[in-house]
Amino acid sequence: MERLIFHIDVNSAFLSWEAVRRVRQGLPDLREIPACIGGDPKKRTGIVVAKSIPAKKYGIQTGEPMAMALRKCPNLTVIPGDFALFDRCSKAFKKICASYAPVMESFSIDEVFLDMTGTSLIYPDPVATAHEIKDKIYGDLGFTVNVGISTNKLLAKMASDFEKPNKVHTLFPDEIPVKMWPLPVRELLFLGKVSEKKLIEAGIRTIGDLAHEREERVQSLLGEKAGHQLYRYARGLDDSPVRVQPEEAKGFSVETTFNDDIISMEQILPVLLEQCDVLATRMRRKKKKCTCISVTFRTLDFKNRSHQMKLENPTDLTDEIYKNAKKLFAEFWKGQPLRLIGVALTNLTEDGFEQLSLFEDTTDKERRQKLDAAMDEIRSKYGNSMITRASIMNSNSRIARKARAQMENELDHDLDEENK
Repeated sequence: MERLIFHIDVNSAFLSWEAVRRVRQGLPDLREIPACIGGDPKKRTGIVVAKSIPAKKYGIQTGEPMAMALRKCPNLTVIPGDFALFDRCSKAFKKICASYAPVMESFSIDEVFLDMTGTSLIYPDPVATAHEIKDKIYGDLGFTVNVGISTNKLLAKMASDFEKPNKVHTLFPDEIPVKMWPLPVRELLFLGKVSEKKLIEAGIRTIGDLAHEREERVQSLLGEKAGHQLYRYARGLDDSPVRVQPEEAKGFSVETTFNDDIISMEQILPVLLEQCDVLATRMRRKKKKCTCISVTFRTLDFKNRSHQMKLENPTDLTDEIYKNAKKLFAEFWKGQPLRLIGVALTNLTEDGFEQLSLFEDTTDKERRQKLDAAMDEIRSKYGNSMITRASIMNSNSRIARKARAQMENELDHDLDEENK
């Protein structure tokens, strides 16, 4: 039986969700004015998390400092992110989607895959069903989505990225030559800038060019595994299943996905520090300590590599966790371009009695504990964007800014959950 897969993606999720609430309160629609989510509008602090299309016309970029965005557009409407709202909207969106399919994969906070295979007796017309789902989400919840339909996850996701917003698109195998192959090669899912540059230099400019190239040549340009995978994708081939995520293991974890290939330690370390900082803060809020640190990264062969280390003593200190995570990453990363990095803290213990090393500098440890406690207090009182470690602030890369915004959002969401 041929598979039938839907990919459903909320259009400008964070901004749309806040816009719907404000419209219902009789306020202007954020989607129709220069507006963004993130930061403190009065103090001009924080980072742009999401922006409207009118704001984009001013050159405002996701991840840039709020002060810079306000210089570009002085009349910019700035709304702090309400992550309790976002969580509720995400759950309501996914509840509707799940009611139509036997299997749903939650791909991110604002997108899902539905495996509609075998539902033809209930839903004989896939396009009509997609419109029904799209219209129900808009009618019940007030925001729009795009739906992509195909026989696999790759093509369904490619289809949902066609014209936006509030659209249904198909990309079945027989439509690939017309709808996908003429697109620039950069539009192919999971193909980053480094790979794009190599392909263009080799005269491969469209997805169709890549699909009709010899696989051996593609592998010589991009590497054996990545070349094989991207060659298959260019031909519309993907056999990955729609998976229901298992319940998360007990612990704290976070991942950052990159749109482009990350190739230098200078790009990675600020992101790693942000991740360790948010996880350590989470642990301290829950009065936990960890005895195991794991680092995961994804390379261009689309496989995750995970490595872990056991600690001699439990810790919740940010710099101690970062020191060990950095050591672990440096030991196993061989310089391959990366598309994801993540950190997990597991084997948790209660924050209380701990065995001190005979030769440990307790004075230095107390100083670091006081520093972390002071940062936690400032963040709890004044918001997570009010204080950032100097080594993070000194990194001006777009990647570091995006990671900083993501981590601030993670902490804001935690506080919202605690205050419910």
